[in-house]
Amino acid sequence: MNTYDVAFVGGGLIGVSAAFELASRGLQVVVLDRQDPGREASWAAAGMLASGLDDPEAAPLVPLTKESLRLYPAFIAAIEEASGKSTAFAREGTLEIFFGPSGEAGCKSFVSQHRSLGLLAEPLAREAAHEMEPALAPGAVAAAWLPNEATVDPRLLMHAAISAARARGVELRANCTVTALLREGDRCAGVIAAGEKIASRHVVIAAGCFSAELGAEFARFAPTRPVRGQMVALRNSSVRIRRVLRSANGYLVPRTDGHIVAGSTLENAGFNKRVTPEGLQKIMHAAVELVPALAGAEIIESWAGLRPGTPDDLPILGSTDLPGLMVASGHYRNGILLAPVTAKLVAAWITGERIDVDTRPFSSQRFAHRVAQRI
Repeated sequence: MNTYDVAFVGGGLIGVSAAFELASRGLQVVVLDRQDPGREASWAAAGMLASGLDDPEAAPLVPLTKESLRLYPAFIAAIEEASGKSTAFAREGTLEIFFGPSGEAGCKSFVSQHRSLGLLAEPLAREAAHEMEPALAPGAVAAAWLPNEATVDPRLLMHAAISAARARGVELRANCTVTALLREGDRCAGVIAAGEKIASRHVVIAAGCFSAELGAEFARFAPTRPVRGQMVALRNSSVRIRRVLRSANGYLVPRTDGHIVAGSTLENAGFNKRVTPEGLQKIMHAAVELVPALAGAEIIESWAGLRPGTPDDLPILGSTDLPGLMVASGHYRNGILLAPVTAKLVAAWITGERIDVDTRPFSSQRFAHRVAQRI
C-alpha cells in the first residue's frame, strides 16, 4: 500500500495549487482525480480576479478574496518559474458599466459599497471610460474603475500548475475515483481509490461540486452542489478590449490571443453541462450591450462548467471533526481567485504554521449536523 503525507481528492486548481505548496515544503503528496486533472470548473472559468461581491450575503468572503488577490503575483511567479509556462496573468483593472435611468445612482452605490469593504473603486466619467475602452457602448451612463482587479487564463494556469506540481514531485493520478475513506480508530488514514488502498496522514477533499457525490461520509463534510455556468468565446478582428468590462447582466474578458470570453449564466441544472440556446442568447445580449460591435462576432467556442455551490454559497475550508480529514471545496464562483490563499491555508494547517486569516465563517462544522440528518 502506497503511503503519502497528504492525499488530495480532486485535481482542480484548488487541489493542485495546495499540492504544489505542500510539495514545495518537502511533503509527499498525491492528487487523485476522477478524470484528467483540471478539466472541470477550473477549465471552464473566465479568469476574472475580482475581490468584490456578487451578493451582499457573501460579505464574510471579502477578507479572503483581498488576501488571495494580494498573494496572486507571487503565486503566479512561483507557478511559472517551476513550470516554465505562461499563465497570461495581467493586472489591467476592470470597468464596471451601468446602463439605464438608474445607472448613475447604481454606480454611486457600487463605489460606496466597495469602499466600505476596503476595496479600491472610483467613479469614472463616461468620456474617460470610452477613452480607456473605445469599443464600449455609447449608451453606458456611468462607470466605476477598479484598478486592482486582474485576469488570468484559467486553462493556461491549470496547465502550468499541473506541470509545476509534477516538477515538485507531486504524483497526479487521472481516472482514479475515490470511493471511501480509510480509517484507523477514530482518525482518517487515507482513501480507497480505483479499488486501491492509499494511506495518507492527511486527506483533503477538494473535488468541487463532486465532493458530495463521493458518498455519504464526504457529503457530511462537503455538501456541495453543481451550479451551471455557460460561456462563449468570441472573435472579431476589428474589436479589441484591454481590460474586463462588466455589467449587472454579464462580462467580457480579453485573452492574449485576441479572443474575448463572454459570460455567464447561473443555473441549477444538476450535473448537466449542455450549452443551451437560452443561455447563449442571455450571454450575447449582455456582450452586445457592453460592446455593440460584437453583434457580428464569430462564436469560436461555447461551453459550460459546473461551479461548486454550498448551502450558503461560501467555501468550506479547514479541518473536520474526523482527525486527519480536511476540506477545501465549495469555492462557487471564486475558485480561480481563491487558489493562492486556499493553498497557503491548507499548507499552514497541515504543517502547523500560524495563519492570520479568519476562516471561522467557512468551517465545515457549520452545516455538518444538517447534512447528517438528511443522509
